[in-house]
Amino acid sequence: MPTATTEETIALAATQVAVHPLVLLSVADSYNRSASGTKRRVVGVLLGQNNGKSVNVANSFAVPFEEDDKDPSVWFLDHNFVESMYDMYKKINAKEKMIGWYHSGPKLRASDLQINELFKRWIPQPVLVVVDVMPTVGIPTEAYFAVEEIKDDGSSTNKTFVHVSSTIEAEESEEIGVEHLLRDIRDQSTGTLSTKITNQLQSLQGLNERLAEIARYLQSVVDGKLPVNHTILGSLQDIFNLLPNLTPATTADGKPQETELSKAFKTNMHDNMMTIYLSSLVRSVMSLHDLIDNRKLPETEAEAKAKPAIEGKKETGDKSKDGPTKREGKDQQKDEKDADDKMEE
Repeated sequence: MPTATTEETIALAATQVAVHPLVLLSVADSYNRSASGTKRRVVGVLLGQNNGKSVNVANSFAVPFEEDDKDPSVWFLDHNFVESMYDMYKKINAKEKMIGWYHSGPKLRASDLQINELFKRWIPQPVLVVVDVMPTVGIPTEAYFAVEEIKDDGSSTNKTFVHVSSTIEAEESEEIGVEHLLRDIRDQSTGTLSTKITNQLQSLQGLNERLAEIARYLQSVVDGKLPVNHTILGSLQDIFNLLPNLTPATTADGKPQETELSKAFKTNMHDNMMTIYLSSLVRSVMSLHDLIDNRKLPETEAEAKAKPAIEGKKETGDKSKDGPTKREGKDQQKDEKDADDKMEE
């Protein structure tokens, strides 16, 4: 049966939901602590601001939740925990209001409409954000609002979820914090030189794509294909103002004049080249030293094996030489003694 699209549904479908990285980290941490390796999902409360046109999801906290795997209609959510935690968060930051709830999905469940009705006790129009804790590609969030479908035949309405667009946004302080966090938890064994070069290459390729996109946009504006957007042009001008002026000044005779910036670049380049040269020289000397040691090692081992044999032969020769000499001396003394005895007789 076809359904009619109400103004409320159209307005909700145009809502933009922005999720901050802190929320994603909180959901992933809650899942790893309580539901990792299982089919269970984690549920929590979303905090932020909702002005009717956009939803800013800035913070969150997990909630004790249990459900029956066989019967989706049987579930439990701790109401008292939600109220007590929200009271604590209000004392920390009064600007962060309760705006909805989340679960780790990765898809909608049959009991989501019932849970959403429960959150209407605190929020008139709660937003549901399904966070995929193990994404492969794309944005790991899907945002929904619950609406009532009105059928053309005038029969009773049905409640369903309408999908709205969601993005990942962060302030500068959040970006710095997330970068340091990922740097700390990154496997240090994979931080080889090739990995670092690959990361830098990917960053440069991404920068090249962004610059090409900016150039295409500006060319389309010049050709009249796109209207002039002063907000975008102002942002581009701010970016260009941050870039250093690498165009050298010219002298009176038209020759380029070397600036302090170019001198600094050359000095830095020379220092880097000197460091590379010295490191290559040290590696070459160490390689030659290892080569000499490897060539000397067989000779040393051969000499060590031959030395005991030579000493053994030398000792044997000395004994054979000394033996006859001693015996001959004794025989001579005996003969002399016998001769003396005969003369006395």
